[in-house]
Amino acid sequence: MPDTQISAIICTHNRDTYLGAAIDSLLAQDFAADFEIVVVDNGSSDRTREVVEERAHNPRLKYVFEPTIGLSVARNTGAKVASSDILAYLDDDAVACDRWLQVLYFAYNNSKLAIAGGKVTLIWPPGIQEPRWLSPGLAANLGAYDLGDSTIYIEQPGSTPRGLNYSIRRSFLEEIGGFDTHLGRVGKNLLSNEELQMTEFALQRGWQVAYLPEALVAHNVAPERLQRSWFLNRGWWQGISECYREQLAGKAGIAQLQRGSERFVRGLYKALQYFSDPAERFDKLVYAYGQIGYLNAAIQGLLSTSNKK
Repeated sequence: MPDTQISAIICTHNRDTYLGAAIDSLLAQDFAADFEIVVVDNGSSDRTREVVEERAHNPRLKYVFEPTIGLSVARNTGAKVASSDILAYLDDDAVACDRWLQVLYFAYNNSKLAIAGGKVTLIWPPGIQEPRWLSPGLAANLGAYDLGDSTIYIEQPGSTPRGLNYSIRRSFLEEIGGFDTHLGRVGKNLLSNEELQMTEFALQRGWQVAYLPEALVAHNVAPERLQRSWFLNRGWWQGISECYREQLAGKAGIAQLQRGSERFVRGLYKALQYFSDPAERFDKLVYAYGQIGYLNAAIQGLLSTSNKK
């Protein structure tokens, strides 16, 4: 293992308001061994560079500009620049607890561990309370992640650690060819599922994936994300992401239309079941709306395949 024991990586795009606090939480880590902080500026046009330069006197901090927009692209760039065997990714609008790197680092004494992430709590904007229509399921779209207070080894990909509090072993990342640039956010589109795909790959190859409750991160909720329209848009892109993930796994085809239609009807039916509960009702409507995005992507995929023949 190189002298740098763990590399903390922040991929950022136009989040100068939150970025400083994210970097500062890493600079304040209670970690006795050597570590570095890599900030990947993913085509930002705000004060991102200046925020980093204000802290440039700290030798742990590195800055790299990545002009190609895309979260997975930025993550791969961060991995190339980083020098350690353990890569820890923190979102640019999150704040890590002071033992975050230590907890993650010691977990990788387990030679079978490929991926690990921790609990995520939410920081609400000043003067704003959690909306009545926000279900626990939709809160997860804001980053909330809590599987309890004990370490858990993930067996179902749907329970995978959140990307905003996420670490990965370099050898495993190289084994699978890096983060898939077909998934992950690109600018304002909300493509996702890249972490779910990574967990699938890890489990298929005999690696382990862990939830570490003490690797705690708090995630800022931007005010614009507390609009119902944001969740509907997020649901739409979640459906598209799921369709793309199936296509990448070789599961594309006419069966996607049946699956998407059944899930759409199920979502509407459950919305009616929970009509008196505003949070669960909206949760099921978002799910149903996401299936329209899924079906739209599936139809485009079928048409594209047909045109190639």
